[in-house]
Amino acid sequence: MTQLNMQSSAGFRSRLDGPAELRKAHAAVAIGNFVEWFDFAIYGYFAAIIGRVFFPSAEPGISLLSSLAVFAVGFVSRPLGALIFGPLGDRYGRKPVLATTIAGMGLVTALIGLLPGYASIGIAAPILLIILRFLQGMMVGGEWTSAGIFIVESAPPDHRAVAASLVTCTAGLAYVAGTSTAVVLSATLSDDTILSWGWRLPFLSSVVLAAIGLYIRRELDETPVFNAIKLKRSNADFSPASLRDNVRALTVSLSFSSLFGVSLYYLLVYAANHLSQTVGLSRVDALWPCAVALTISVAANPVFGYLSDAFGRRPLVLASAAGLSLFGYPLFLILNTSNISLILIALTMLGILVAMEAVMNVILLVEVFPASIRSSGAAIGHNLALALLAGPSPLIGAGLVYMTGDANAPGWYLALISIICFFVLWFLLPETRGKDIAKG
Repeated sequence: MTQLNMQSSAGFRSRLDGPAELRKAHAAVAIGNFVEWFDFAIYGYFAAIIGRVFFPSAEPGISLLSSLAVFAVGFVSRPLGALIFGPLGDRYGRKPVLATTIAGMGLVTALIGLLPGYASIGIAAPILLIILRFLQGMMVGGEWTSAGIFIVESAPPDHRAVAASLVTCTAGLAYVAGTSTAVVLSATLSDDTILSWGWRLPFLSSVVLAAIGLYIRRELDETPVFNAIKLKRSNADFSPASLRDNVRALTVSLSFSSLFGVSLYYLLVYAANHLSQTVGLSRVDALWPCAVALTISVAANPVFGYLSDAFGRRPLVLASAAGLSLFGYPLFLILNTSNISLILIALTMLGILVAMEAVMNVILLVEVFPASIRSSGAAIGHNLALALLAGPSPLIGAGLVYMTGDANAPGWYLALISIICFFVLWFLLPETRGKDIAKG
């Protein structure tokens, strides 16, 4: 880099390193990320209700499977969102992607809340729901990686994992809010009222939340790393990295994103539906242990960020993979006891493992890819994993129970994915703590 470019890059760094700029960046990512994931979460928590509204069937299991299939649709479209928003983030910046995804997510989620059910418009209802979920998934396909890249590229080098935990914390808090909303509505409204219109309330609230998040994100400055890459692109001799030359990074990102995604959606979506539909607990008894476990998981995120900044990424990733491999099947043995105390302990253990993997997911998506293709590589690697393995995991779990009649069967899927990811990461994942993330 020329001396002029070095000076300009230093200027970018000093502007964003100021306390006021960092606080603004943190607030923008936190609030916007919360809105995105609250919108995405509430569908999962109301999956059983939505199944009855849009997919009426004499068998509750069929309605649940149908609604979870539509939940999975939101993940099938995530790679398409990654293919659109990833290159845009690399070419035009992280900021415009963050603004677009939150605006799109708020609009689409509100439309789901307004959508008439099957009883009103027939087959058009589930078709429109599938289209809206597809669009919702595209927005999320650009959000997680863009928010992670923005916050990590803006952080001091020795506190990158702690900064990454802000993304995972706010996403977790959004799910806590989603769970709590579902619990409050289930406890205060009758089943008929929830089925009629109560489930729509959190979807419609997304308009206000998205407007607030969009306003804050519009005031952001770009990250120092992107501004430095932008300057490099102006030089005729600059040769950006290519995804073709970073197959190992893509493979690694697929592995740790699969590990994170499957365990996350077992905790966030499938556990509550399994407890209510398969185990037979009331909706409230199925939801509140999930909410408590998730709250503890959120609190653990910055702890694992601190430990990773101190001791490295690789030990924590491998520890979480080993833990999920060993705990996947026993988890369901405990859930199926119907003992609330044991269920709470088991879900808390799962939540702690998810927290460990969540922070590592965000920080590694930044650190394993060169800066010039980071947005594209991270978005594609992460969202392919969630589309192929993680997003369908609630559907796969419910399907295994339905086909085998074994309430413990979903545990095998969690364990199998975790074992495969453990060995891939053991052989391919380098230690990235201290890496210069402005290179490439």
